[in-house]
Amino acid sequence: MGDTAVVWFRRDLRVRDQPTFLAAAGAARRSLALFVLDPALLGPSGPARRTFLYRSLRALDRDLGGRLLVVRGDPADVVPAVAASVDAATVHIAADFGPYGVRRDEAVEKALVADGLELVRTGSPYAVAPGRVRKGDGEGFRVFTPFRRAWAEHGWRSPADTDASTVTWLDPAKRCGGPRAVSVPEDEQVDADLPDAGEAAALARWHEFLDAGVSGYGSDRNRPDKEGTSRMSVYLKYGVIHPRTMLADLASRRSSSAETYRTELAWREFYADVLFQRPDSARANYDSAFDALPLASGREADRLFDAWCEGRTGYPIVDAGMRQLREQAWMHNRLRMIVASFLVKDLHLPWWRGARHFMQLLVDGDLASNQHGWQWTAGSGTDAAPYFRIFNPVLQGEKFDPDGEYVRRFVPELRDVAGKAVHQPWTLPGGVPNGYPEPIVDHKAERQEALARYERVKATRG
Repeated sequence: MGDTAVVWFRRDLRVRDQPTFLAAAGAARRSLALFVLDPALLGPSGPARRTFLYRSLRALDRDLGGRLLVVRGDPADVVPAVAASVDAATVHIAADFGPYGVRRDEAVEKALVADGLELVRTGSPYAVAPGRVRKGDGEGFRVFTPFRRAWAEHGWRSPADTDASTVTWLDPAKRCGGPRAVSVPEDEQVDADLPDAGEAAALARWHEFLDAGVSGYGSDRNRPDKEGTSRMSVYLKYGVIHPRTMLADLASRRSSSAETYRTELAWREFYADVLFQRPDSARANYDSAFDALPLASGREADRLFDAWCEGRTGYPIVDAGMRQLREQAWMHNRLRMIVASFLVKDLHLPWWRGARHFMQLLVDGDLASNQHGWQWTAGSGTDAAPYFRIFNPVLQGEKFDPDGEYVRRFVPELRDVAGKAVHQPWTLPGGVPNGYPEPIVDHKAERQEALARYERVKATRG
């Protein structure tokens, strides 16, 4: 056993269920807790995600007794330097499978090996690490249903029994040289209401959902007018809770709603697996036949995109979703599909413009889930039959917000419109009220246009 190790936190900002703690404790008598403020990740994150990260880091530092070292810079430079400053032989991480994370860790590992040090990967942000579940021919899955079956059959380990005391933490102030410690940055100006950060907040929210929400999840999760979702996505994003912990808690729940929730966790792991197989799909069509799809561009396309971003499309359910995004840095999952369909199939704009806007504003923005959720709606992703899924925004509103409560909550111009009439305000006897816009496009006409454009994709496939 060596004298010192480094535990490098990334997407695992917690002390419970931490296999890296066990690995570090088995490798060295004491460990240094490290987080690197990486400009390559902070830049594209947006103020909501950065602020939630900073709050989570402060909470983690409190849980570690004030022993978290925070430095800034390129991890390939600063991680080896930090390890040298405490004479560490090993650096312990949870493996990252995202495109940037893989490249970053390879660069860090190369630099560590050059110094005679070892990068030790233990666990990942997933119950089943990407690449672990394969088809019979050894290839990765392209379709969710067989992936989910194989994922469930593979199973996952029980949560690791850890807390802050599992490791003897080194006081970072006693390092000999190395990169300068920095304070966690101050919160940025964020207009949205963000959820409470930190592991304690994550566990409290999760247990509240288990006690009061999971039993109705199957029926309520598609209803944005109800508090029917768990709101755990932001905590999973930063590893403030591990999905393995959640799956263990769900194991004793045999209801169909609990099974539906497990399926949603499987979707998250499926998209991570798909992105690991095809890192190019973060920016390009997974199905290259969609490269032939004609897309709108130019000044008029930009005007329509701006109206969509601002929640001024004239379709209340779409506008409510886009305004919720700005007010809460979060959007109900059913609305994510509705607004994405409207952008891609009513406005004929590229999915990646919408995906980029989401990633700039969402506090729970996760590259794999966001990009492939958008591609599922656009039809360019892993779905086998995408052509006819064109959401009618009026019917979607009437079905999933039947009394109009969700729309009235986020579209104040329509708060005096009672019932489901709120979904078609242009049909009201007095016309559209309070300066709310008329629909910027005719859905029926644009649906036909979308189908015509998809014929180009079909032709490309032959």
